[in-house]
Amino acid sequence: MEIKANAVAKYIRSSAQKTRLVADEVRGKRVEDALSLLQFSINKDAARDVQKVIKSAVANLEDKNSDLNIDASDLVVDMIKVDEGPVLKRFQAKSQGRAGRILKRMCHISVTVSN
Repeated sequence: MEIKANAVAKYIRSSAQKTRLVADEVRGKRVEDALSLLQFSINKDAARDVQKVIKSAVANLEDKNSDLNIDASDLVVDMIKVDEGPVLKRFQAKSQGRAGRILKRMCHISVTVSN
């Protein structure tokens, strides 16, 4: 019997493109391996956000199926998806009275774990 649980983090202040690089590293791996890989991904700021969502999905699975004895070491990151969120549009002053556009992007992270 396959048991699944998911978690979603919305409005993460990181671009979807940068977060997908981290998500591709952990897709299909065991949860323990994914969390340890993310813990030592020092150069990627999005790793912390992806790690929190994976931990939340594991907690949701344990909470939803508290009557079953589920070991977190048997779980696998079944699906991880990063979608684009809204974009904050800002302006920065440029030379000769012009304005340069700055796009502050956000993303939504969805994770499903299963045994």
